[in-house]
Amino acid sequence: MAGAEGRGPAGAGPVVRDLAARVRPAVAAGARALRVTGPLAGLVPGGGIRRGATVAVDGPPGTGVTTAALALAAAATAAGEWAAVVDPPGTLGALAAAAAGVDLDRCAVVRHVPADRWPAVVAALLDGVALVAASVPPRLRPGDARRLVARARERAAVLVVTGPWPVEAAVRLHTEAGAWARTASGLLHARGLHARVEVHGTPAPVRLHAAAG
Repeated sequence: MAGAEGRGPAGAGPVVRDLAARVRPAVAAGARALRVTGPLAGLVPGGGIRRGATVAVDGPPGTGVTTAALALAAAATAAGEWAAVVDPPGTLGALAAAAAGVDLDRCAVVRHVPADRWPAVVAALLDGVALVAASVPPRLRPGDARRLVARARERAAVLVVTGPWPVEAAVRLHTEAGAWARTASGLLHARGLHARVEVHGTPAPVRLHAAAG
C-alpha cells in the first residue's frame, strides 16, 4: 500500500500531484463501470458503480462505514486500476483493506491532510486514479463539495465519501446496527451489518436485499 503526505506549499501539494500523474490510467476511464462484488453487488444498479459517480457512505461508528468504502475501493483495484484513500479516520489498515479485497499494490493512502487543503487533494487524485475514497472533514463547504462532484464526473472517476456529505450523490449508503430497516430503497445484511441504500435517479423506489454467505 503506497503512502503519501497531503502537505504541500499550496493546494494539493507536489507529492499528491506527482502521485496522481504517475498512476493516471492509460485507457479511457469512462469505457465501463466498476464492477462491485460481494454483498454490495446486489445493492447497486447492474452490480457496478458508473464512472463519474459520487457515492456517499455514512452511519454511526462501528456499523461498517469503512468496510463499505473499502469494498468499493476493491472494485477499482480488481479492474487493474488505482484507488486512493484520503486521511482515513484511524480504522483503515492493510489487513482491513486486504480483507475487503483491495489490492494493496494498487492502493495509495494520503495522510495528514489539513481540512483547508482537503478539496484540493481530493481533486488532484481524481485527475489520476479510478476511485478516491475520502473521509469528509468537518464543516466542508457545499461549494467545494459540488466542485468535487463535477470533477469526478468530468474525469470519469468514482468519488466515495464517508461521513456527512452536504450535497448530492448518485448513491447514498447509510449503515446502521439493529433490526432490518424498513426502506423503499434497499437493504443489506452482511456479517451483522445492516445498511439502507438510496440509489438516486431510479425511475421508481427499489427494495434490494443482499446477504453474505
